[in-house]
Amino acid sequence: MDNTLQFPPVHLCIVQPAGYVHSLGLLDPARYLRYQFRRFGVEVSLAKNRLRADAVNIVFGAHLGFDPNLRHRHACLFLNLEQFGPSGAPLTPSYKDLLRTSGVIDYDARNVPAYTDRPEDVPILPFLHAPYLRTPHAQSIPLEARPIDLLFFGSLNDRRREWFRRIEATGRQVTLFDKPVYGPERDEVIAQAKAVLNIHHYGSAVFEQVRVQHCLSLGTPVISERGPHTCPPAAFTDAVEWIDEADTAAFFADRFATPAFYERARARLQEWTAHDPLDAYADLTAFVVGFAAGHRQTRPATPWRPTRMNLGSGKDYRPGWLNVDVLERAGPDLLLDLSTPLALPLRTATRFGDAVEVESDSLQEIVASNVLEHVGDLPALMSNLLQLLREGGRLHIEVPCEGAPTAWQDPTHVRAMNEHSWVYYTTWFWYLGWFEHRFDLTGFAWLDARLQPCEKAQAAFMRVELRKVRTTAAERTWARAMDPVFGPLPDDLDDLHDNGFDEPASTAMSMQPAGPGTCAAGTAPA
Repeated sequence: MDNTLQFPPVHLCIVQPAGYVHSLGLLDPARYLRYQFRRFGVEVSLAKNRLRADAVNIVFGAHLGFDPNLRHRHACLFLNLEQFGPSGAPLTPSYKDLLRTSGVIDYDARNVPAYTDRPEDVPILPFLHAPYLRTPHAQSIPLEARPIDLLFFGSLNDRRREWFRRIEATGRQVTLFDKPVYGPERDEVIAQAKAVLNIHHYGSAVFEQVRVQHCLSLGTPVISERGPHTCPPAAFTDAVEWIDEADTAAFFADRFATPAFYERARARLQEWTAHDPLDAYADLTAFVVGFAAGHRQTRPATPWRPTRMNLGSGKDYRPGWLNVDVLERAGPDLLLDLSTPLALPLRTATRFGDAVEVESDSLQEIVASNVLEHVGDLPALMSNLLQLLREGGRLHIEVPCEGAPTAWQDPTHVRAMNEHSWVYYTTWFWYLGWFEHRFDLTGFAWLDARLQPCEKAQAAFMRVELRKVRTTAAERTWARAMDPVFGPLPDDLDDLHDNGFDEPASTAMSMQPAGPGTCAAGTAPA
């Protein structure tokens, strides 16, 4: 490989819908790619849902939802780990269309014809030995002494349950997790198993090499189903103990957990460590360099002008929105306190490398979910949000209800709110110094602790929608009547200038002392 190539940073983005714990299963392949890229001196970062404008983004889990418009400002490659085919995963048309119109990396060549007629353009990545997993802790318990007979992790269906029933009929025990467990916490359990079971979920029988390579690299044997459609990469042929339906009972009754099994397993695990896909990842790195160069030629040169803003970040991060927060650990696009004075237009750069410009009257939508109860200067925040929204733009709010246990359970809460908390922003807007615009209450709902609509007596939260509207002539008249300085008024200087009066009258007037027979300034004649 040409070591003179300038490697762009690589950013690994895992798509996780809010609260969807199973996206954590994508950490394993993401860590593997991070390791391989780092071997070539590439700068690699890893994040949830966040894209970098200054890197090539490799996106994991896009089948869970991905806005294709994000590709305009972000160089995105999509790693497909789903199984295509008539008996494969139920994938949406939008995901297939995303792959058809994007740069894609795959782990199995059999998937590729389902989304492109140019399979030579799709790098196929092997997932083989991961040396960083073979820690002394992971191998501290000899196979014979491990307390778990057979471990299985993954989603369950009738096909897999039937396999477990047949295996347990031989007297062996199959251990399952009773709750989702991923990452290092799951790996600690894998290291306690004599073997991990790999049973195909779909009839397509595409080999689950990511799961299998991870277990083998941890030093735990894998026993895998092998049917007529199972086509594992060559490196797995001698690394895995293969079984089929006809041989299941005899294998687990007579050959599993015997001295011969353990001797063979240890030899296979040792041989597995020799499988290094260095050349394949060298080719991928070169592919990334070319892809980055191509995207630079089409990327918009103008700053990003977002039309949607999300107050708060963390688990509520919204790709494609401008996510702002006061806490760096929440991972926002911008660190910004909107309860303090805001100078607009705001021209800056996001924490992920994108130039951004935000102007008055530019946003069509703002979401503030469980934010208002934390803010010290709420009138200042609401004034800034009113200024940022375009006329007709909407502010979506969720807050805990006054009197509900949710109202004060967070130690950072500074207020509780009820259904009357919005009157200052809708009816008494002039108290806040607002004049031309105010908010109109266009939606309200009581929500229970699961954020489902309910009656007031059961409410834990409120959901409110406010719309920015122009005040009426009568409303502005009332605002002038209630304002200590009559509200904003024209200064009338243009008329003076048009008539040649460029200096204030007070300075143009002669200020000479009054002489005999004259009247002093400010006194009436006798």
